[in-house]
Amino acid sequence: MTLNPQFVTDKKGKKTAVQLSLKEYEYLIEELELKEDIAVYEKIKADHKNKTEVDWEVVKKKLDKKHRVKS
Repeated sequence: MTLNPQFVTDKKGKKTAVQLSLKEYEYLIEELELKEDIAVYEKIKADHKNKTEVDWEVVKKKLDKKHRVKS
């Protein structure tokens, strides 16, 4: 996907914010979540490198912890 950001600038022309379409924003969020899931997978794989299988409950807990909303 090609992103077409629009920049908001202050009076001096300094970029202060960026605006994306909803479609672009959702695409970026999806890509970030995928990268986070891959990082969790790699961590689990490293933690269990001597095992050929990893219990699904272990994976689920790690993913649930990652997706928990922080307050």
